[in-house]
Amino acid sequence: MSTPRFLVTQEIPEPGPSILREAGEVDVRHGMSAAELEGAVTSGDYDVVLAQVSDRFDAPLLARARIRGIANYAVGYNNVDVPAAAEHGIAVGNTPDVLDDATANIAMLLLLGAARRAHEASEYLRGGHFTGLRPDLLVGQDVTGATLGIAGMGRIGKAVARRALGFGMRVLFTQRPPHDREVTREELGDLADHVTQLPWDELVRESDYLSLHVPLTESTTHLVDADVLHRMKSTAVLVNTARGPVVDEKALVRALRDGEIFAAGLDVFENEPAVEPELLELPNAFLLPHVGSAEAGTRAGMARMAAENAVAMARGEQPPYPVQP
Repeated sequence: MSTPRFLVTQEIPEPGPSILREAGEVDVRHGMSAAELEGAVTSGDYDVVLAQVSDRFDAPLLARARIRGIANYAVGYNNVDVPAAAEHGIAVGNTPDVLDDATANIAMLLLLGAARRAHEASEYLRGGHFTGLRPDLLVGQDVTGATLGIAGMGRIGKAVARRALGFGMRVLFTQRPPHDREVTREELGDLADHVTQLPWDELVRESDYLSLHVPLTESTTHLVDADVLHRMKSTAVLVNTARGPVVDEKALVRALRDGEIFAAGLDVFENEPAVEPELLELPNAFLLPHVGSAEAGTRAGMARMAAENAVAMARGEQPPYPVQP
């Protein structure tokens, strides 16, 4: 068997590179354009691509690809046409579980920051406007005692629920909006007596905070659109750490600008890395640059899992963390 060759489209932390180097030859890039990625994937020079979610592998590219596998450095994999990959014998892997806590932490940061007007307060102070305490200075929304609606009660949704309960919040959820199924007590585990399941429409109406934790699919694209935003409370806060296209960004700009909702906290955007220009100008938009998993231990764990997937794929083995078509 020839020495495996790995293409890493963006630098990743240790121990990922060391794992790959022990197994074969490694070509590390510093980001790749779509044309560069296409050329590399169809060249026959590489066995496995260790990819970022910004690297797109659509059906036409996969039909021409000469690789054994794609190891995504992410839990999400909407950048890969998984059925097309399977059709052409290309394995796909991701990094589940390892980033649950880190993403839940950033969701709570966004919730608190948007509710308490953290961005506005920081800009106010840095701009030299603070002249002393006033009763009306930058008053935000209550958190303790408020209702959090969780859209998508998977691993990350459950982690957010546990944190919210610690803040004294009431927690409601819809398992997988816009449709739903009844969730058993066994599935909820330690949360069974502390959270309440509601249909999506009721969740939208009831929530003071609506936090999104759904995968990006055809049915969840623009899950939060103008109609949903209109039905939310005028004091509500929207939080998105899922995928950008789950929210209609133009509709969100209008809702924030017109006061249909109080604020939004976003770590993901519809057309990343581009952000709707008006969103950047709104003081009630608390924005972060997709740093949900950006904790040192989490990123190292992701690198390890992605590298282990890549090595197994190069050897023709089942990856330890596969994505099934």
